[in-house]
Amino acid sequence: MTKKIGVTMEVGNDGVAVITISNPPVNSLASQIISGLKEKFQEANQRSDVKAIVLTGNGGRFSGGFDINVFQQVHKTGDISLMPEVSVDLVCNLMEDSRKPLVAAVEGLALGGGLELAMACHARVAAPKAQLGLPELTLGVIPGFGGTQRLPRLVGLSKATDMILLSKSISSEEGHKLGLIDALVPPGDLLTTSRKWALDIADRRKPFLRSLHRTDKIGSLSEARAILMNARQLAKRIAPNMPQHHACIEVIEDGIVHGGYSGVLKEAEVFKQLVLSDTAKALVHVFFAQRATSKVPNVTDVGLKPRPMKKVAVIGGGLMGSGIATALLLSNTRVILKEINSEYLLKGIKSVEANLKGLVSRGKLTQDKAGKAFSLLKGVLDYSEFKDVDMVIEAVIENIQLKQKIFKEIEEVCPPNCILASNTSTIDLNVIGEKTNSKDRIVGAHFFSPAHLMTLLEIVRTDNTSAQVILDLMALGKAIKKVPVVVGNCIGFAVNRTFFPYAQAAHMLVNLGVDLFRVDNVITSFGLPLGPFQLGDLAGHGIGIAVKDIYAKAFGDRMFISPLTELLLKSGRNGKINGRGYYIYEKGSKPKPDSSVLSVVEESRKLTNIMPGGKPISVTDKEIVEMILFPVVNEACRVLDEGVVIRASDLDVASVLGMSFPSYRGGLLFWADTVGPKYIYEKLKRLSETYGAFFKPSRYLEERAMKGMLLSEPKSSRSRL
Repeated sequence: MTKKIGVTMEVGNDGVAVITISNPPVNSLASQIISGLKEKFQEANQRSDVKAIVLTGNGGRFSGGFDINVFQQVHKTGDISLMPEVSVDLVCNLMEDSRKPLVAAVEGLALGGGLELAMACHARVAAPKAQLGLPELTLGVIPGFGGTQRLPRLVGLSKATDMILLSKSISSEEGHKLGLIDALVPPGDLLTTSRKWALDIADRRKPFLRSLHRTDKIGSLSEARAILMNARQLAKRIAPNMPQHHACIEVIEDGIVHGGYSGVLKEAEVFKQLVLSDTAKALVHVFFAQRATSKVPNVTDVGLKPRPMKKVAVIGGGLMGSGIATALLLSNTRVILKEINSEYLLKGIKSVEANLKGLVSRGKLTQDKAGKAFSLLKGVLDYSEFKDVDMVIEAVIENIQLKQKIFKEIEEVCPPNCILASNTSTIDLNVIGEKTNSKDRIVGAHFFSPAHLMTLLEIVRTDNTSAQVILDLMALGKAIKKVPVVVGNCIGFAVNRTFFPYAQAAHMLVNLGVDLFRVDNVITSFGLPLGPFQLGDLAGHGIGIAVKDIYAKAFGDRMFISPLTELLLKSGRNGKINGRGYYIYEKGSKPKPDSSVLSVVEESRKLTNIMPGGKPISVTDKEIVEMILFPVVNEACRVLDEGVVIRASDLDVASVLGMSFPSYRGGLLFWADTVGPKYIYEKLKRLSETYGAFFKPSRYLEERAMKGMLLSEPKSSRSRL
């Protein structure tokens, strides 16, 4: 079959027209594919030698869905007419209402628009292990080719709402049990069986079923309304600030009350409204921004090939080290875990085992795979196993002298091409590698905790790090299912540097008399999973103290120094780690605000003495969000100005994956551009006049505000990466 992009049709001697979608790698439904499908279905319906039709995809994949590049074009131009008319013209009129039977031959994947095309066929034959789903809500829209109407009619309303609202895909095996797939056959028999099935419908040996007309799986109106009420509760819980979930339920309900065709028309109308929503713009931005992170000038475009990382050593088996080791083991990489004594080593190995068991208990991993992964781990107390490792990742405590000593030692014992990486979250890599002669092999591999679950990997390069080392680490990152973002070397790198004002702004608000639990609630309502105080509890307050001096030395002129954390530790509260911080942590129950911490807060307020006239300030929820997040945006401006990231969108991805900034707001800088640089600048200027240098707008922010430019617009000069 041809590999070129397009739609082909071949009519066999049996009278079956096989229509094939070709658009590698996933046969996405670009505008030219949709035009091609319309043309071929019209032709097949008109030709007298065609009795029946089979629709399939080239290269072992049916279709990965609508081409998301079209959304990007619509967002850039604001022109909704760029969206092709598909739902009625193609899916209803030419496919479902065709007089000739149409069978989908599904292999590999049928997602989004791909599954919607398959559901408009009169039967679906699939190969095993094909992935089926409607993930449109993750992009801020709803299924737009009739999926909100046909899926409930094929699998039942409860299962359909679950699949759509949670963007949950299922296998063709499960699809077969549910009735979404009519027959499961080996890949080699897929076309033969599909052709025969289509002819059987034509000859009335099998039923001619139009999905949109079916009602047998919908149940009574009262049953449907009860299911939709549960779906609304689910939407409220999982997507409180997003419009597409509730809109989707409304559209599904319309089809149940007024009939499938009415639902299809309503779906098309709502789909177009949602495509232009802020949520869709933000989520599509994050989707493309994540793709862009894999393009690094002078690294990915110079013809280098990544070297395989078959054996990796991790130094330090604490929380981070054991998490990193787990992530590596899950991708079939042999891991040497080194500790300083057998007690710590046993602890580290047990942590890895617990991580794997946790994944098994949550259904994310089979027992068999967990056992295989664990068998690739070897614990050691010396460097004898380091003679043939491809990479070392140091994950010890943030102590400069200790890290320097380790790097000197590993340089001597490891092979000359071995990558020497540090998981430091704050310390300058040039300082860590100061005593070595292998500065081109030194790189930061900054994982986020818990390392086997969080998807961001900050790859920190110095001026000396070789392109090959960066490329190798990027490839390893992808192999262990992380999203690698390459950043420059500075205190805190991109994410921690950008977000260091986050907790400090929260502390300032509390010292100004604002209730700390209100601050947390406002920030979680904005969309972050935890407020700054609960986040501090989770990380452990000892960490904040450990890095405070490093930040103070680098950014002292714009820091707010609060005694609150020291007072908290003095009162025996280290956060979740010992069950008490700002919240009380008891096994099996949610964290509860601890009102007795207010005496500690009062002590801090007395020491800082910054409440105007000794009285708490009065602020709205909106002002709390601004006072906490605008200083973070301000620091992000400095990160951009200094060229720490390659492009602004890298910082959006890093903020979403590293700090759980809401993806439906597009990441930190995308959100800031939505709010408006001028507004942020003026607000910070006023705050700095009242509360001092902590809020002082950066030069970059001021320039952008004055020139009416977006923060994310690229500078004419390139980043220092």
